[in-house]
Amino acid sequence: MGVLIYGAGSHYDFDDRVLAHLRAAIGNKLRRRESFFVEWTKGAVDGGGRVSLWITSDVPLQFRFAQPEPSVNQAWVRALLDSSYTPGGMILTPEPGTTTA
Repeated sequence: MGVLIYGAGSHYDFDDRVLAHLRAAIGNKLRRRESFFVEWTKGAVDGGGRVSLWITSDVPLQFRFAQPEPSVNQAWVRALLDSSYTPGGMILTPEPGTTTA
């Protein structure tokens, strides 16, 4: 399990594979000096609901991985980037080609 640390210590747990794709997409946006929302749904075990963060280069951001970084699915990164240009911002969706229960 990896961790996204945003700002003054806000921690968000993600599977390492998900975190690797978020890092690729967020890094791409910040290199372009683009600020944006990123949003995901919390699982029931985490209390449910949604989290929405305003991502800007003015706020410290860390990605901590528990395991070696997995390979990156460019189609998933592209889907995340494409969603970042919508009014709702970057929406964390399942990896393309995977099934969810």
